[in-house]
Formats: sequence, structure tokens, C-alpha cells
Amino acid sequence: MSLRSPRIQDVARAAGVSTATVSRTLSNPDLVAEDTRKLVLDAVASTGYRINPTARNLRRRTTGAIVVLVPNLGNPFFSLILAGIETVASANSFSVLIADTEQSAVKADLAIEYLHNHRADGLIVLDASLPMAHVPVNLPKFSPHVVFACERPAGAKKLISVTVDNHQGAAIVIRHLHGLGHDRIGHVAGPASNVLTVARREGMIRELQKRNLPVRREWFFAGDFSIESGARAARQWLALGDRPTAVFCSSDQMAFGFISELHGCGIGIPADVSVVGFDDIEIASRFIPALTTIRQPRIEIGAIAAEILIRRISGEHLPDDTSDRRLPVELMVRNSTGPAPRG
Repeated sequence: MSLRSPRIQDVARAAGVSTATVSRTLSNPDLVAEDTRKLVLDAVASTGYRINPTARNLRRRTTGAIVVLVPNLGNPFFSLILAGIETVASANSFSVLIADTEQSAVKADLAIEYLHNHRADGLIVLDASLPMAHVPVNLPKFSPHVVFACERPAGAKKLISVTVDNHQGAAIVIRHLHGLGHDRIGHVAGPASNVLTVARREGMIRELQKRNLPVRREWFFAGDFSIESGARAARQWLALGDRPTAVFCSSDQMAFGFISELHGCGIGIPADVSVVGFDDIEIASRFIPALTTIRQPRIEIGAIAAEILIRRISGEHLPDDTSDRRLPVELMVRNSTGPAPRG
């Protein structure tokens, strides 16, 4: 004979209240008097009652799932962001579906498809390069259920987003390098149209100009956030007759490629050239030499994005300043930067 799972009626009987009161306590505890709330929660604990998420979602006409659109799952940068999202989602009984937007099998209109077909209650978009026509931010029914994290599409100020201050991060890098005596600073940029590329380049140039340091076109190298593009930039740096003594890379991956390529050519880091990255992915502190870089609070980015989205799905009214959460960054000084070489 199998044991029956505790039901809401069992909780109501144990607490001496109605089933409606139990339901209200579990769904909106702030609406229930403290003494009643304690009775119900004690009864839940003593009976071993568990909320059935499937039944709850059917009542609310929700799926209990959120989708995260990631531009490249192979990029280790996204791992801690996804961990932050998963932690908050799990605590709120939401499952997380992940789609790689760089895969050819993923349609451009994937975001709308997930919401229209009731496969998910909301989206967290980590890819600002998706065409805005394919992200349902302009559809009143769906727009509250879309949150951008890491990247915010250019010119879309009304969208809900959780990002870091990329201008500030680039300026911090320049101040650090200039403080070490570098007045000839180069840059390895990300993809030309990427909003992060633009913000980090603008922040760098603004700080260089503020300090009356040269901004030379030949010291700016094209990249795409990959290790190989960093190695390519290193070869271009080697070919220069007049080289910058420090290089700011717009991602850690490019910094790794830049350093490893120069190491193979007998160039010392930081003796011959200082290198700074951006992101502080896990291997940055273990790389040789350990990489000086800008740390993004990646777990916090994911957790805040998930919290905002779930509160929107639940119908909560959020403060106006929730629409644009911009988190500070931190410079992690390690062995890849040092005083500018003499001569």
C-alpha cells in the first residue's frame, strides 16, 4: 500500500484554517497576519507538504520556465552568469532553458517563438546583436518579460537591462597603465558593431585624451573577442616600427592570445609590453603571467537579471530605476602589467 502525499487540505486541518488561507499564505505571505502565517508554515513543515509546481503553473497559466539566449556557449565568460541565473531561478521553482544564438539551427525569431508557443514565461538575452525585430520588446504582451544582461542594444534606453559600466572599466585601465609610466597605449578591440566594443573603445579614448596621451590609429587592432584574434593583433604589434609599450585588450580571451603569441617570439610580459584584459574569467589569475584585468561581477549580473525577470513575470511593480541596473567593475592588478620599459 503506497503512502499518499500530503495535500493542502491536510495543512489546513493541522493549522485549523481554511484551504484558502493556506493558499494565500504560500502565494502572498505579506497579506496574511503573522500569527496565522506561523500556524500555516508550521503545519506545512509538520505534514511535509510540498507545492506542486506543475499544478501551480497551470493555475497561473505559466510554464515555470525562462529562456536564456547566449551568443556563444563555448565562451567561458558566460559560465558564472548562467550560474547566477540558475541559482535564483531554482530558488523560485523556475527551470532554465539555454539557446546558443550563434548556432545555425537557432532561428532569428527564436525569442518570439518561445513566448508565443508558451514554452517559456520570459527571456534573458545575453546577445545584444540580435536584430531588435526578432526580440519581442515592442510587443506589449511580452515586453515586460524580456531582460537584457551584459549587453544592452544601442539606442534602446527603455529596455530592462543589467550591465556593467564599460566606459568606467576602460578608463580605470588607462589610469592604471599611465600610473606605471606608460604614455604609449594600444588597444585590441572586439567586433566592430558590438556595443561592448564601442563603449570600451570610447572609454579608453576619452581617458587618453583627458591625459593628453596619443591616440594613434596604427595602435588600434581589430579583434572579435577570440584567442586567435588576440594572437593576430600580437603579430601586427610585432610588425610595427614604433610600438605601444602597453596594450589594453577588450576581452581576456584576446589578451591570452596576444600574450602567448608574443611569448613564442621571445617578447617578455610585462618587461617589453604590459597587457590588460577585460572580464576576469576563471583562468585569468592562473595564466602565466597572471593577467591584470577588469573584473565583471558575473554571478551578480545573472542573479539580478533573473530576479528582475521573475518579479516581472509574477506581476510585481518594480521601481523606475530597475530598468537600467549598471554595476561597478573592479581592476584586478596582477603580473601582466609593470613599469614602462626605458628607452
